[in-house]
Amino acid sequence: MGVTPLVWIITIAVTIAFFVFEFFAHVRKPHEPTVGESARWSAFYIGLALLFGVGIGVFSGWTFGGEYFAGYLTEKALSIDNLFVFLIIMTGFAVPKKYQQKVLMIGIVIALIMRGAFIAVGAALIENFSWIFYIFGALLLFLAYRQAFSHGDDDPANGKFMKFVRRILPVSEEYNDDKLTVQKNGKRFVTPMLLVIIAIGFIDLVFAVDSIPAIYGLTQEAYIVFTANAFALMGLRQLYFLIGGLLERLVYLAQGLAVILAFIGVKLVLHAMHVNELPFINGGEPMLWAPEIPIWFSLLFIAATVAVATWLSLRKTRNDAEKNKRETFDGEKVIHAPED
Repeated sequence: MGVTPLVWIITIAVTIAFFVFEFFAHVRKPHEPTVGESARWSAFYIGLALLFGVGIGVFSGWTFGGEYFAGYLTEKALSIDNLFVFLIIMTGFAVPKKYQQKVLMIGIVIALIMRGAFIAVGAALIENFSWIFYIFGALLLFLAYRQAFSHGDDDPANGKFMKFVRRILPVSEEYNDDKLTVQKNGKRFVTPMLLVIIAIGFIDLVFAVDSIPAIYGLTQEAYIVFTANAFALMGLRQLYFLIGGLLERLVYLAQGLAVILAFIGVKLVLHAMHVNELPFINGGEPMLWAPEIPIWFSLLFIAATVAVATWLSLRKTRNDAEKNKRETFDGEKVIHAPED
């Protein structure tokens, strides 16, 4: 793709500038965003991401453009799953609505830093060790299984990691505005706000393990990996407040993401076979008969999976709501039925 150091520097600088703007324009003063504000900024960031993808397609070729869009769509879906866990964490810690923006902003910045580090490591591994695709593929297949069958079973606010944090830090039980520490009787305590940020940082680390191998299964261009992740995270804060209760209605999101991760895992294993250098597999010779899944098929498959998972989720929650209404109505009829 031929990305120069100058382009990298400009891209990173612009990304940092967007997050600094976000903080001073929206987050610095605690408030709960309106639906209108969230919708406008969500549309702006999604539009910007799509425009950037078109730019990649025009200036670098539509093969790279397709890789970007497939990566962006995958990372956006994984980021929405991130939001679901953020919601569980903030509910578990009872974070006041007006402070949730700050928590989300810090969580998103931590996620970008974590993913940036994993992107750099992943790029170095791919450049020097072709067999890493076997590892990435196996990891994604395992994560797909975990995503499909273990999603939502744990409460991140009361997990083993947070219990360990509570044992080593003196914790105040009450929020003190949006401060991270408070002094009581001459002793310094951390507030629940700091615990929330620690919990989100830990979850971001876990999600980075899912995220980076997944997108490296769609493109080997580190620049596309970084920009797809950056744009997927931009506007995530506004999207959280915009879709709100919709998150709880996406009951099949975990299964949809599992299908996507499994698909990319298989794609990675096939690619690893195609460029095989391991001496104990096929004598160290590439298996050229292994098919390479084209990026246009990957893009269509990912888009279709997200669409189907969303449609099935909304249909199920709507049917469940109608069923509950009917049962409530029938129950009321029985209660108020005239006696013989």
